[in-house]
Amino acid sequence: MTAGGATTAGRLVLAADDIPVDIPRVPAREAAQDELSDPMYHEHDPNLLERGLDRFWDWVGDLFDGAAGAAPGGSLGLVVIMLIIAGLVAALWWRLGTPQRLTRPPEALFGGAARSAADHRKAAQAHADAHRWTEAVQERMRALVRALEDRAVLDPRPGRTADEAASEAGRALPAHASRLRSAARVFDDVTYGGRTADAAAYQDLSALDRDIEAAKPLLAAGTTGEAPR
Repeated sequence: MTAGGATTAGRLVLAADDIPVDIPRVPAREAAQDELSDPMYHEHDPNLLERGLDRFWDWVGDLFDGAAGAAPGGSLGLVVIMLIIAGLVAALWWRLGTPQRLTRPPEALFGGAARSAADHRKAAQAHADAHRWTEAVQERMRALVRALEDRAVLDPRPGRTADEAASEAGRALPAHASRLRSAARVFDDVTYGGRTADAAAYQDLSALDRDIEAAKPLLAAGTTGEAPR
């Protein structure tokens, strides 16, 4: 081959190298996927937990943005609303205390030696003077029920609960039925629910005890019971 022929052949080879290769779309996509599946391309990808957390925070962000758009005042208004809700929850938690499981069955409270209403009131006042409000509430409720038994509004019956006493006494003293139910609920809360009474609860119960002492029942209840212990 002459020098001119060699030059011409070289030009043809170079021209052939410059011709683009036309690969079908599907094989090209599969080839790209195979290449990208190589672990070296995914060394720094987030793991499953990180991806889950990212999606969760994205959802929280979307939720917050949606709530902010609906709340008066936008984001600032939403923050104020959330602070108000948190304050209400904290207030309820402080007022009601931490709910606890019952440590004793109700029957365990209604036993032991019988004591007079005066004895229970004396014990309640001693607890109140020492700021032991839970014990003061318990003793004042017992005094109230014992006084109703002494007046034959309630007939003594072992094992009666505070709720039962309030329900039976409420039928004979309908004007005080609601307050009696509330007093029984407070008694149960501090005795079985693990909650703590305060001075206001004791004062309310003491006022109820005095009001009932001065009240005239419609008729004798005709039921039996014993003061809570």
